[in-house]
Amino acid sequence: MRIPPFKLERFFALYEFKVEILLSSSDCESLSMSELIGMAAPETRQMWDTLRLGYTESPGHPGLRAEIARQYAGIPADNLVVMAPEEAIFIAMHTLLEPGDAVVAVAPAYQSLQEVARALGCPVTLWPLTPTASGWQLDLNALERSLSPRTRLLVLNFPHNPTGFLPTRAEFEAVLALAGRYGITVFCDEMYRLLEHDPAARLPAVCEVYEKGVSLAGLSKSFALPGLRIGWLAAQDPALAQRWLAFKDYTTICSSAPSEILAITALQNSGPILSRNRSIVLHNTALAEEFCRAYPQLFEWIPPQAGSIAFPRWCGAEAVEDFCRTVLEDQGVMIVPGSLFDYPGNHFRVGLGRQNFAEGLARLRQQLTTRPA
Repeated sequence: MRIPPFKLERFFALYEFKVEILLSSSDCESLSMSELIGMAAPETRQMWDTLRLGYTESPGHPGLRAEIARQYAGIPADNLVVMAPEEAIFIAMHTLLEPGDAVVAVAPAYQSLQEVARALGCPVTLWPLTPTASGWQLDLNALERSLSPRTRLLVLNFPHNPTGFLPTRAEFEAVLALAGRYGITVFCDEMYRLLEHDPAARLPAVCEVYEKGVSLAGLSKSFALPGLRIGWLAAQDPALAQRWLAFKDYTTICSSAPSEILAITALQNSGPILSRNRSIVLHNTALAEEFCRAYPQLFEWIPPQAGSIAFPRWCGAEAVEDFCRTVLEDQGVMIVPGSLFDYPGNHFRVGLGRQNFAEGLARLRQQLTTRPA
């Protein structure tokens, strides 16, 4: 298959490990090995200390799948397959779609959520979010117009990257009702779930409440453990897990043995880990909003509701790409322009999960003070 370059990932490949501060990272401040191992229960620590570095079970360690299943209502461990998060998107699209199947996908989005389907020969119709003064909004009428008997897959991402948008429960149910009208499978990227700014606003996983729902989740974002490369797919239909496993034989076959034990530890300590990460995000969200409101002629703040990202708008005279490049060159601060998500309007992504966020804003403020009037 032919697939175009992944714009966001190529951008990160160029700068992520060369700049001093990432102001657009989507994950939370990573936990250290000592922090995570220090949380391990005695039996899990014993598993870690005696671990042999052989192959692991292709579906995932039974103990890990049991811990994942506890995150869901009504999804048994046998309906879960552990894999790297990006791998999960690739496998899901290859097992849910055939060439020519019509796909509707939320936009803007992480590129692979749309691009893999296109590379498979599937026409993709974008369903864009729209910005307002109070936040991002869905247009359910636009979604209804986009769906048809030819539509085989609806691709969602809630909480949403890059905007931090989260629909209400009523909006979410309306989306699923529209999909159900045509018997459409719904694939939802839920990597930022559990990082809602208000936990009461949390939506159920799509696999819990929709018969043809497929959930993607993992430990990279909400759990601050991207280095483990642990994610999973979950669905009500047990036959899907078998299809994912058959395809996984051609990708990674199995996961990293150390990563699986560390993932068990993380899930067993989800309460303190998520509380720590939400605290960082909420603190930085307040700083970001205050910063943007201090420069109303240059920034439009659009409040996020969940996750560790936001997608404000640059209002300066130059294009947002030029602004981001200047800040990178002058201050060593990386900012992701919205064009990497193929989204117009001079938006840029802000990462709210890192502990050096305030320092990044200080450097950005320094850049603005030297900016020509």
